[in-house]
Amino acid sequence: MELVADLISSQKEIEQQLSSWEGYVDWRNRPAERARHGGMAAASFVLAVEVLENLAYLANASNLVLYMSEYMHFTPSKSANSVTNFMGTAFLLALLGGFLSDAFFTAYHIYLTSAVVEFLLSRLYWTNILCSTGAGLVVLTIQARSPSLKPPECGPANPNIPCQQVHGGKAAMLFIGLYLVALGVGGIKGSLPSHGAEQFDEDTPQGRKQRSTFFNYFVFSLACGALIAVTLVVWIEDNKGWQWGFGISTFTILLSIPIFLAGSCIYRNKVPRGSPLTTILKVIFNGNFSQIAEILALFAFSLEIIAFTPRNSKSLVLGSGESGLGKTVLLAATLNACMTKNQNNAVASMDTSPSPRTPTSIEDAEAEKSTIGIDHVENPSESLKFLNRAVVNMPAHRSLECSVKQVEDVKIVLKILPVFACTIMLNCCLAQLSTFSVQQAATMNTKLGSLKVPPASLPIFPVLFIIILAPVYDYFIVPFARKTTKTEMGITHLQRIGIGLVLSIVAMATAALVEIKRKRVATHSGLLDNPAKPLPITFFWIAFQYLFLGSADLFTLAGLLEFFFTEAPISMRSLATSLSFASLAMGYYLSTVIVSVVNSATGSSKHKPWLSGRNLNHYDLERFYWLMCGLSALNFLHYLFWANRYKYRSMHKTIQAA
Repeated sequence: MELVADLISSQKEIEQQLSSWEGYVDWRNRPAERARHGGMAAASFVLAVEVLENLAYLANASNLVLYMSEYMHFTPSKSANSVTNFMGTAFLLALLGGFLSDAFFTAYHIYLTSAVVEFLLSRLYWTNILCSTGAGLVVLTIQARSPSLKPPECGPANPNIPCQQVHGGKAAMLFIGLYLVALGVGGIKGSLPSHGAEQFDEDTPQGRKQRSTFFNYFVFSLACGALIAVTLVVWIEDNKGWQWGFGISTFTILLSIPIFLAGSCIYRNKVPRGSPLTTILKVIFNGNFSQIAEILALFAFSLEIIAFTPRNSKSLVLGSGESGLGKTVLLAATLNACMTKNQNNAVASMDTSPSPRTPTSIEDAEAEKSTIGIDHVENPSESLKFLNRAVVNMPAHRSLECSVKQVEDVKIVLKILPVFACTIMLNCCLAQLSTFSVQQAATMNTKLGSLKVPPASLPIFPVLFIIILAPVYDYFIVPFARKTTKTEMGITHLQRIGIGLVLSIVAMATAALVEIKRKRVATHSGLLDNPAKPLPITFFWIAFQYLFLGSADLFTLAGLLEFFFTEAPISMRSLATSLSFASLAMGYYLSTVIVSVVNSATGSSKHKPWLSGRNLNHYDLERFYWLMCGLSALNFLHYLFWANRYKYRSMHKTIQAA
């Protein structure tokens, strides 16, 4: 009877394992069921929430450069730098959201925490708890509504009032509000894409195809939110006041919370697997401990030589110098002995697999059990061989022991970093959409019949193109590519990213040519020194650079999100996916650096810097765009070098041509 009972119990356990998602739980922390949780229905809630989140963010970011220059009286270049720094910080903080999603909390809880706290009091900011877009928006709304919290109005309507840049407490209020918004946006961007992608079964071709579709429509959702932001909300800001724009953003963030909660019963949430940074640092430290020790010893030895040479050159002879030198030599010898010991161990164990680590807790045992199967690796690969020492060498402490799987996971992360670095320049070009391109359009004729189009609504061109191209890409281009190449992907991630990089080069060349034409019109019209009067040239000329950059964004961002998610180890997926937004951040920061460097390099006693002053017509903006075009071309060559050498971790199966 006991044997029968054991068999029945074992059968029930097997059935439960087959009916549930391993490593995933529902919102009540129970095992997620295959029949109830995940799929496109669950991911659709994420897409809907992203529309509202991006609406709230871009409603202000797209028009912020004009708010900074017209209401806060920053110069065009300072306005551009302030906006790029703000947007860069928002995207960089996505790494925090991704890290917390992988290490300690589920992406489900990180999003809810970020979104709810975004609507709470800004007091949380001072206590180092996650802060909020909502709190920041409240601060910005109050300042936009209160004239006493802004510098006095100036311009043709008030010729007796000099234009003063915001400073002191008013400036502090402005930037506190902005960076509270940035902190909240970063938490959401770092958790939401990976949460949506986790809803699909990556072990089946259908699940992988649906996941690819999700990333495509994630960018589509970003564009839908941006469409409302740069049309309706920007019009309200320009005609009804900025306080209304900030208020709409606050309301949409609040509305996104119940919509996200509506999908709770069908979400499957990845169980956190501990800090990915701990694994990375442990592998790198163990693999290179001997080299680090040698470098430290040589560095200390060099310092000792420098210190003793002026006083007594004879002290450099071993045994005849000061006691400090003797200690240094002794330290170097000791470390060298340790290195020799480790190297001998390496030689002795090179032909055999390293002994498995003894689990120190129930969690460790379960983690090792979960690695048995497709992810189990007995011997480290030959790529990045210097990291193999992490499993061959004897660690300094038991807690620093590494498994072969951990070493392979770190190798994957290091291999995708060059691709990440190559996309920074493209995002530096995208930063111009929110800065100089908007300022260019503000000097041109923005009338469309009887309707006057706000310059900040210009991003509608790339947004509309993305909304049209995303379904076309998913329903026509990808199926055609799959039939042609007979592969599951059709177009690989790296090919898609490369297309985006090429389009960014074309966009910068187009921007330079359009600026040449704009300045020529200003010269011929006698309006070069009168920036307040619109030039007799339609703002539709700016649309060309927006179209190319928008297309580049669609190809690159969707490809990058899917590339990082599919290639990264499962324990690091949220952090890896947030690298896509970190690339945006680095691009915005790089734009600020390039503007500053260009002004420093071109400014002299005889020449005015390319990008300085209050009159955009006096800028050498076309030269700046040509510089960006050249840098983008060099960056593309750099990308080709790494892309040609990259080998995909995931195996894409051949499909039958229809």
